[in-house]
Amino acid sequence: MAARTIYLSRLIGLFTLIVTLSMLVDRPQALETIRTVVQNRPALIILGVLGTAAGLAIVLGHQVWSGGALPVLVTVLGWVFLIRGAVLLYLSPEATAHLVDRFRFEDLFYVYLGLTTVLGLYLTVRRFSARVAKRPGE
Repeated sequence: MAARTIYLSRLIGLFTLIVTLSMLVDRPQALETIRTVVQNRPALIILGVLGTAAGLAIVLGHQVWSGGALPVLVTVLGWVFLIRGAVLLYLSPEATAHLVDRFRFEDLFYVYLGLTTVLGLYLTVRRFSARVAKRPGE
């Protein structure tokens, strides 16, 4: 497995686990924070900039569409972060709130966090047990 794939898998996996755990610990506060941020245009712009930067970093540094599920998953997640970040830069708070409502985030809170936790665990466990592939001649 390539060192970059292992690094990004660990980074994304651990980040995901830390964030989902914090949201699971205090669901009411997590939902209130999301409601508040969605209505705050400067906060949406900051999140959009950060998401776009993270997505671009992954997309530019890790365009791997073969070699197994994990490298492809990391690449797909990079594109998801990039697209989500760009969308947040352009959508109004009203449109963003409408999207959150359409995805029924509050009703499906535990489903979304469960899926995200499984993703984070998969990325983390698989990558911390992976070995870096040696390049020819090393």
